[in-house]
Amino acid sequence: MLEENKKINVEEILKDLDKYEPKRRGWHWREAHNEPMGEFEYREITKPLKNSKALPSARSFNNIDPQPKPVITTEIASGRFEDDIRRMRMAAWHGADHIMVIRTAGQSHYDGLIEGSPEGIGGVPITRKEVRATRKAIDLIEEEVGREINFHSYVSGVAGPDIAVMFAEEGVNGAHQDPQYNVLYRNINMVRSFVDAAVAKHMMAWADMLQIDGAHNANATAMKGYMVMPELMVQHAINSKYSEMVGMKPSNIALSTVPPTAPPAPCLRYDLPYAVALRDLFRNYKMRAQMNTKYMDSCTREATVTHSLNLLISELTSADIQSTITPDEGRNVPWHYNNIHAVNTAKQALIGMDGLMDMVELKKEGYLPEKVRELKERAVLFLEEIIENGGYFKAVEDGFFVDSGEYPARNGDGIARKIDGGLAVDTVVPRDKDYFAPVCAHFGYNNVPEKYEHACDAIKGCTFCDRTKIVYIDELDEEDNVIKRMEKVKEDGTIVPEVEWKKDGYVSVTLFIPEDPRIAEAAALEMGKNMNLTDVEIIHKQVMQDAEGTLVEIKGRVNFKIVRDELKLPEVKEILADDVMREYVKNRPIRVVAATAGEDEHSVGLREVIDIKHGGIEKYGIEAVYLGTSCPVEKLIDAAIETKADAILMSTIITHNDVHMKNMRKLNDLCIEKGVRDKLILACGGTQVTNEIAVANGMDAGFGRGSKGHHVASFIIETLMKEEK
Repeated sequence: MLEENKKINVEEILKDLDKYEPKRRGWHWREAHNEPMGEFEYREITKPLKNSKALPSARSFNNIDPQPKPVITTEIASGRFEDDIRRMRMAAWHGADHIMVIRTAGQSHYDGLIEGSPEGIGGVPITRKEVRATRKAIDLIEEEVGREINFHSYVSGVAGPDIAVMFAEEGVNGAHQDPQYNVLYRNINMVRSFVDAAVAKHMMAWADMLQIDGAHNANATAMKGYMVMPELMVQHAINSKYSEMVGMKPSNIALSTVPPTAPPAPCLRYDLPYAVALRDLFRNYKMRAQMNTKYMDSCTREATVTHSLNLLISELTSADIQSTITPDEGRNVPWHYNNIHAVNTAKQALIGMDGLMDMVELKKEGYLPEKVRELKERAVLFLEEIIENGGYFKAVEDGFFVDSGEYPARNGDGIARKIDGGLAVDTVVPRDKDYFAPVCAHFGYNNVPEKYEHACDAIKGCTFCDRTKIVYIDELDEEDNVIKRMEKVKEDGTIVPEVEWKKDGYVSVTLFIPEDPRIAEAAALEMGKNMNLTDVEIIHKQVMQDAEGTLVEIKGRVNFKIVRDELKLPEVKEILADDVMREYVKNRPIRVVAATAGEDEHSVGLREVIDIKHGGIEKYGIEAVYLGTSCPVEKLIDAAIETKADAILMSTIITHNDVHMKNMRKLNDLCIEKGVRDKLILACGGTQVTNEIAVANGMDAGFGRGSKGHHVASFIIETLMKEEK
């Protein structure tokens, strides 16, 4: 069992892994939830979590955390599974229930399973130990959040069937499997790839795993992704039908769909017809929507806006799974807080659009249906030409795929592969007539002797039937293993910032430098070094205006550690109980004067602190004389004197030129000048106000972000109680 206020103990998870068995097998879809949450009714939400982190704005809605209908993916590629486990827990608390671990670079070319727990590059090594430990951790996280979590990786490459068997044994719930990915992007021999795929898909079907294809890679690889939409549909068709023929249930086959464009292109006009066409042609399968990353730069704001537009298309076309490529994908820095930001972007957008299709409908006439029909026609014609040309293998050899011309146009820049070429060529041979594999879930010809009811009876059970036959290898490398890595960052009472790995020490700093980009970049690097950061790199650069300046974000490592036990923690102030405050005010009436001071027009925060309808101080019987916004400091004091108030509540949101501190000092000084300072409680609030800043500038208390009426009321009443003693 995990404890909410304790870190996940990876060392405990690693114990007794040789005896671990997965709790369940197969993919899990969210369950519908038809009850209101808070004061709201929803149309498409699912069962709430037992433990979760709501969106920041939920503080205004009694911290409700409705969960949208689609399964939400977070994609992880840190390279160290022990750190990924911690990231998975954070993501699950925010609503992710599809944890997709990106496989380490180059693993497609391995001809077998690797063992142990080496560190990955560009992803995580897919080894039995790492998969087993991760699934074991997810078992615990499932119990903690109260929802099944799908664990996912890749069944592809030369060792695809081996990986599929291992995934089925270890309780992996979903995987990418598409032989075209091997052929086009990994140059694996096409005959070998399709034979392997049949075997792997058969194993996945036995384990009830969800399959996601890889057709979207053509979108990302083509010179012009928005031109390959017909080809994408053909790739989806080939893999989906092949999977069905091998034995997969249509409900376990998912298309990996990516909107082909991004702003400044008119993306909805291109992307929505494509999404609708996919739904029309592939209605028997699931849709996994992934955001467009081809055009993503290093600007997280730009990525988030594209993500939100893509989410609108997901809502309009009922995506079953919503992928959330992190906002810093363009930087190639997989930082865990951006995984969480991406999950929250999906949750926030999808919940915000709940019930959208009750209010709008897609047009049945005009541009949209005409474009949908055109795309489907182009795709059908493309498929017909493949058949006329001699089939898929010949079409690949002739460079039909990932050509940036919109079919039937071709630009001659497609990816061409040889039927008799590529990695693992000539490794497929016919099975002998007496071929016999004593295992169940076997694909293809198997000459099982009649005396056996099941093929694996010959060996008294295969690994699918008898887990004791699984060979578990703990570690092979004496240096590159999880034990060594964890030893280097073991708990020692110090705190170091981190974004990717435990105690990696990385921080990011945002700078505006009033120079052209070349000078700004060089200056930013020097500034980082002068901040005593090491390994300083530019992660984002954006010209605001050629002559006026450049926004630069840098990353670097800090060279210090904070000792936890030496920290001076702010005192946690106990809040008086509501009934105590009401009783006190009933016997000793309290009046306050409140306003937003100076030339500040903001009023929402102060009204929430005051108004009874927001749970403000009025609910305890405190009388509030509200003077509005842009109130001169002198007027606040005069009104307090005139009404015989006990306290002045001054709000100040604007902080330009430290005007908030100047107004606090002015309030204190004028109260002294008028001889009333000892008769009035002075409190100031605002987003940039802290208690320390307020007290340093003459106030009795300061109330910053997150302060509510009960905080202010409790302070005033406690202060008056002390004066009465």
